[in-house]
Amino acid sequence: MHPEKVTVWCGLWDGGIIGPYFFKDDANRRLHKTFFLPKRQELDLYDIWFQQDSAACHKARVTVDLLLNEFDEHFILRSGTVDWPPRSCDLTPLDYFLWSYVKSDTDKSASIDALEDSTEAFIREIPDEMLERVCQT
Repeated sequence: MHPEKVTVWCGLWDGGIIGPYFFKDDANRRLHKTFFLPKRQELDLYDIWFQQDSAACHKARVTVDLLLNEFDEHFILRSGTVDWPPRSCDLTPLDYFLWSYVKSDTDKSASIDALEDSTEAFIREIPDEMLERVCQT
């Protein structure tokens, strides 16, 4: 009646994919503090724009404040400093490329652990050249 669910987060830039990061609860702020921001520092990605859609968990004040502090005016968010452009295929390659590409090869009937493993393996095998083309289109 209530199937087990998992959420997956990825960051995409022309140098590759950051993630995936899997979580089973509303851990959006924890994701940024413990995974993405340290990874950004490790990869020395300071001259980038960060974009979020209008999902409710992305609009939580503590999450928005954390990301505004990190990205200042390089933060695209619905009703933010720079408004999020919904359905813009050139600005939302995660929606228009990555998730549809990953879902095309995902066995949704698998267990959560198997789904996470196969999703991570599939993402790791995406050629760098393909990611560069997606980000430059």
